[in-house]
Amino acid sequence: MQGQQLFEYAVIRMVPRVEREEFLNIGVVLYCRGTRFLGVRYDTGMPRLKALATADEIAEVTTYMQSLQLICEGAKDSGPIGKLPVAERFRWLTATRSTVVQASKVHPGLCSDPTAMLEKLFAEMVL
Repeated sequence: MQGQQLFEYAVIRMVPRVEREEFLNIGVVLYCRGTRFLGVRYDTGMPRLKALATADEIAEVTTYMQSLQLICEGAKDSGPIGKLPVAERFRWLTATRSTVVQASKVHPGLCSDPTAMLEKLFAEMVL
C-alpha cells in the first residue's frame, strides 16, 4: 500500500427538527494529516432538503456551511478557529453539537488522493 495516507472524515448532517432526531446528509469533511489536507464538500440545494426545511432554514444552513468552508481553507476571514492548526480545525468542525447542523462520528480510511476521496465520499454519502 505504498503511497496510501491515513485520513479521517465525518458526514455533515442537517437536522431540521432536532426533537424528531431525523437528519439529512448534506456534506462531508475530510482530514488527511500526511498531506495536511482539510476539505469540505456540501450541497444545500438538493430537493430532499427543500422538502424538509423552509427556504429561510436552508439559507441559514448555507451560510453556516460557507463558514465551515472558510474554516477548512484557513481563510483570512474565518475567525479565530480558522487560525488554528489543520488538525485542531478538523476536531472543532467534527465536535459533537446539538444544533441544526451536526457531524457524524469520525471514521478512518486510507487513500492516495484526499481530494478524490472527498469527492467519492460525497457522492456515496450525500448524493
